[in-house]
Order: sequence, then structure tokens, then C-alpha cells
Amino acid sequence: MSIDWAALGSVFGVSLVVTVTLVGLFTLGIVGLSLQERATAQGGSAALAVTGAYACFAACAAAVAYGIYLIVA
Repeated sequence: MSIDWAALGSVFGVSLVVTVTLVGLFTLGIVGLSLQERATAQGGSAALAVTGAYACFAACAAAVAYGIYLIVA
């Protein structure tokens, strides 16, 4: 049995980058929603923050759906 260390390393690197990116996008979405709540409490509007938050959540959902597609296909 032989282990292809280069392939294992590349899988680890890609997994690490994708995980950090997804967590970062989800965190930005949560921050955007919290900015909207803060603006609403102060009587303002944060439409750009909410739009950005929904875009971040949509990107997370798309990445998860693509990962599931890769596993199933």
C-alpha cells in the first residue's frame, strides 16, 4: 500500500481554505444582520448590510449544495 502524500496534502489544503472561507462568510452574514438590528433600534435603516448578509448566507448555501453534489454525483 502506498500513500500519495502530495494528493493528501492538497486535499488537506483545499479543505482548510474552504472551511475558513465558509466560516468567514457565515460570520459576515451574522454581522450584517446584527448591524441591521442595531440600525433598527436607533431608528435607521441598514438595507446594504441586510443585502450583504443574505448574499453571504446564499454563498454558504451554494457551497454546501455544491459539496453535496460532488459527493452524490
